[in-house]
Amino acid sequence: MNVLFVCSGNKTKGPGVVVKSQADTLAQQNIKVSYFLIRGSGFIGYLKNVSPLAKHIKDNDFDIIHAHYSLSAIVASFAILLSKRKPIVVSLMGSDAQLKGVYRILVKLFYRFFWFKTIVKGEEMKQSLNLSYAVVIPNGVDIDKIINIEKEHYVSEIGNVTPILFAADPLRESKNWQLASAAFEILGTVIKVVYNVSHEKIIKEIFDSQIVLLTSKWEGSPNIVKEAMACNCPIVATDVGDVRWLFGDEPGHFITSFDPNDVAEKIKLALQFAKERGRTNGRQRIIELGLDSETVAKRIVEVYNSVLKDVQ
Repeated sequence: MNVLFVCSGNKTKGPGVVVKSQADTLAQQNIKVSYFLIRGSGFIGYLKNVSPLAKHIKDNDFDIIHAHYSLSAIVASFAILLSKRKPIVVSLMGSDAQLKGVYRILVKLFYRFFWFKTIVKGEEMKQSLNLSYAVVIPNGVDIDKIINIEKEHYVSEIGNVTPILFAADPLRESKNWQLASAAFEILGTVIKVVYNVSHEKIIKEIFDSQIVLLTSKWEGSPNIVKEAMACNCPIVATDVGDVRWLFGDEPGHFITSFDPNDVAEKIKLALQFAKERGRTNGRQRIIELGLDSETVAKRIVEVYNSVLKDVQ
């Protein structure tokens, strides 16, 4: 099966880490994935990609177009209209849950009349966008890769232990750095901020941290939380996206409100847990939830097969 991934290429030379990881695991399921990277900023900048994408679709033999993020999906939809009719699958990401105004209206229209299947990252996102027929498939975690990094890291290059890791760009509004920094002022402690580094580097930073902190205002199914769980690292996180479901009742995972005092208190509890018990059983929880990358890839292939069956 030949699938074209349509996604943003603005921030990196290739597809983003999450999209690339999904493509790699789909390849293990005998899915051939190609990329069309959208360049440009804003709605007008994205629309300039419609014609080149239409030509690319016309000149190649793809079974399915799989677009990631709402704007990429809208561009892909217009391109398909201008080229040859191909079924389109759309993955909406966490940021898409916050769409407002004309963007939200466009997503609803394309979802209802054009997209063959729409994938969302969590049940909360499905409900907030009111996409009753969307399929909930969170991004998966490559457990084998994480285990290999863990083995190599602790044999050759273990670093200094960081008490608290904040793995996000503080300038991104959704990541809510203000809440995190307010909690640190209360605690009188420091935090390590890491972002815009390789995926392998992030995993190593998690292994070198006592706890991971997420203070986001909103998320779909936060990858850093799943990756920290796969590293068996204690976590403090706001109750966003599917975090509560991910945590379940597993010890070492702490949900906080948006009150800095509560965040500070949960950080204390998490650090105490790390001191007394070390790591969590988060990796096993991820496996039990079926969020390993292989299981997630198989679910996506099922979506592809159902789409192709419908168009026959």
